[in-house]
Amino acid sequence: MVEKPETSTIYRKGFGLKEEVQAELAGDYRSLLVEEIRSRGNVLSAGDFTIHLAKEFGFCYGVERAVDYAYETRKRFPDRSIFLTTELIHNPRVNNCLREMGIGFLNGPGPKDKPIQEITSRDAVIIAAFGTRVDEMELLKQKGCILVDATCGSVVLVWKRVEQYARDGFTAVVHGNYRHEETRATVSRVTPFPGGKSLVVWDKPEAAQVCDYIKGQGGREAFLKQFSVKCSPGFDPDRDLQRVGVANQTTMLSSESLEIGRMLEAAVMERYGPEEAPKHFRNFDTICSATQDRQDAIMELIRGRVDLVIVIGGFNSSNTGHLCEMASQHVPAYHIDEASCILSDKQIRHKPAGRQATVVTEGWLPSGRVKIGITAGASTPNRVIGDAMERILQARGQSLEALGLSR
Repeated sequence: MVEKPETSTIYRKGFGLKEEVQAELAGDYRSLLVEEIRSRGNVLSAGDFTIHLAKEFGFCYGVERAVDYAYETRKRFPDRSIFLTTELIHNPRVNNCLREMGIGFLNGPGPKDKPIQEITSRDAVIIAAFGTRVDEMELLKQKGCILVDATCGSVVLVWKRVEQYARDGFTAVVHGNYRHEETRATVSRVTPFPGGKSLVVWDKPEAAQVCDYIKGQGGREAFLKQFSVKCSPGFDPDRDLQRVGVANQTTMLSSESLEIGRMLEAAVMERYGPEEAPKHFRNFDTICSATQDRQDAIMELIRGRVDLVIVIGGFNSSNTGHLCEMASQHVPAYHIDEASCILSDKQIRHKPAGRQATVVTEGWLPSGRVKIGITAGASTPNRVIGDAMERILQARGQSLEALGLSR
């Protein structure tokens, strides 16, 4: 007997259980220390050094919503097996907490994980904040499982833009990391449309190669070799770069995304002329407001003349990495994922801007009077930020108790 799939299986607005999971969320992610420093104008003085918190940092609305949905799902379906399509967000503390709640991962290596092909109508699956690919979503729908869609609203807006490009016969040129879950989900949005095409560019040098080809200055074989895994199947640069629409992964460096858009527009203008260019080029800034706010805040923090910056967030977090990249152009900047990276007042383990591996740096914390700037990516809980600040205080021989502060 074939089991009949359940109906009305997709939930996009939670379950109305937010109040019921608030205590658990606060216990896992709240920091009284962060709240106290915020109440002091984001500044904490301790002895001969000062901590300056950025005005915007940590959890954004989309991340907070995704975490809420995950906790509500566990509360709503206590007897079901629950799985995430991938990491809910790029933060190890959050994903470890979800595993401890018994939530597994699709295609993961853990004992509570399950291949997507083995999902049944008895399971519940949470779509991560990055979204999921069109083919994966269709497969999950066919399985008849409960689906809780925690896709960030800013990501959905990008999808709508990319879908419109494909619908109108424009190739979506996406500024992003082709390996990132969000970008993979975004470019998949062109596949339902006949002739829908996409191309991912990582940075301005790659964008320059696309511009050269548009202007008729590039070699076909070299182009296809460079972008072999970054373009949609059957991509033909001679055909598919005649009409292009620009979008971006929501967590990219805003200034770079804007510059790439201008580069592509200039290439189209040179190729087709100013009168015909609108028929061949479209652009829309799809950096999310939370990413922009945090990037603006780090620059304001640096203009306040801090001596160094600590950037807190998952090492695989795109928006956190870009905050470190911005800060490192002005002052020493250290991207850490948790408090344990602060080994002592002499050593810190961190991921340098633009690098994949972590390193240990000596002498990171200067002696004498020093101003330390602190920010965190949009997927970093206050608890992680508070733990890191406490560790910095301890490195300089200070304690929360002596300062009259709470954890």
